[in-house]
Amino acid sequence: METVFSAASRSISKLISFTALLLFLFSCSTFTSTEAYDALDPTGNITIKWDVISWTPDGYVAVVTMYNFQQYRHIQAPGWTLGWTWAKKEVIWSMMGGQTTEQGDCSKYKGNVPHCCKKDPTVVDLLPGTPYNQQIANCCKGGVLNSWVQDPANAASSFQVSVGAAGTTNKTVRVPRNFTLKAPGPGYTCGPAKIVKPTKFITADKRRITQAMMTWNVTCTYSQFLAQKTPTCCVSLSSFYNNTIVNCPTCACGCQNNSTESGSCVSERSSHLASAVPGKSTNAPPLLQCTSHMCPVRIHWHVKLNYKEYWRVKITITNFNYALNYSEWNLVVQHPNFDNLTQLFSFNYKPLTPYAGLNDTAMLWGLKFYNDFLNEAGPLGNVQSELLFRKDASTFTFEKGWAFPRRIYFNGDNCVMPPPDAYPWLPNTGLKPVISLFQPVMMILASCVFLWANM
Repeated sequence: METVFSAASRSISKLISFTALLLFLFSCSTFTSTEAYDALDPTGNITIKWDVISWTPDGYVAVVTMYNFQQYRHIQAPGWTLGWTWAKKEVIWSMMGGQTTEQGDCSKYKGNVPHCCKKDPTVVDLLPGTPYNQQIANCCKGGVLNSWVQDPANAASSFQVSVGAAGTTNKTVRVPRNFTLKAPGPGYTCGPAKIVKPTKFITADKRRITQAMMTWNVTCTYSQFLAQKTPTCCVSLSSFYNNTIVNCPTCACGCQNNSTESGSCVSERSSHLASAVPGKSTNAPPLLQCTSHMCPVRIHWHVKLNYKEYWRVKITITNFNYALNYSEWNLVVQHPNFDNLTQLFSFNYKPLTPYAGLNDTAMLWGLKFYNDFLNEAGPLGNVQSELLFRKDASTFTFEKGWAFPRRIYFNGDNCVMPPPDAYPWLPNTGLKPVISLFQPVMMILASCVFLWANM
């Protein structure tokens, strides 16, 4: 009998250890991945194309273009910052459509002084309104780079650079190294420059094709974990069939603690609210409305109505940041019924199908000049719309939280969802099922008692 109980004790110990290990691995896999891979946009990246268009006595002239091939992630103001390290002792004689942030030490040059002599220059876009003689095509947007799906006409940004003290042939030119892209903060990781086939250009009359002397590409991919250590948005849920409103998880994006005293969080009822809110600036630090979740943005999904052949959902996006508004915002929502979306009110819609035969993801964004601008926190700091879905008899159900989204992105960042066991349940489902981690342990103990009784 002692042998049976000792064996059972070892089994219980191993089971508890294994369960704890699984829980630890699951918790660690939630927010610690640094891989720059997005399952909803697996091929999304920013490609930097460097075209040498002519040779000069001591170098070359190149047009550098950034293409945003991400479907829904864009670069907002104050815009992108591009950096690299020269392979030799190159200098930048002049630029159009962009400028370096520092000139560096050009003291050895007399007369004609270069635009930049730094070994590791940093380039930014010029602002709108730049004189025409300093512009080139696709420049001067203040570094704003829209997503490929939402605004393809503004998904590219270019500048021209004249490089000196460099090679003057394809064999003597050395490609720059250590490319960095900030948008405007961290998040992007750039690979090495790779020489590719020279880019071909079609003349305005479309009767002649020219090509670059030399071309290399750099690919940069995004990781939300590298961009910020905490999430930036959360999701709340409600339904017509249950009075429970499931709020964003507590401390989803941070906790209040003593943040009220430090000024990073202000109550909407505070008498000092007007004086606490800074001027609207893209560089202003976040000043959030005090909430239990402390997220700058909340997306609320409400299952509103049920018809015989259809069902309706209302989506509301609320901004809790008093110091920042969002232009050209977008949502990406994953739900199995998007293959039967019948009507959408006051939002634009495009299905995202990264995998053949699977249409369960939608990109939503505001209508131009109507609701494409999400104001700062306050009475006007929200946008909303409703979606009408056709029911599929083989899959549709209100049970087990099926009517709620699987995941939601806001401006390309994954939002924190409530735990599944907190979702609103149908009234006739009775008590929520409770799954105990120690149920297997109790089964083992029962088996031991049975064996002991029959010995």
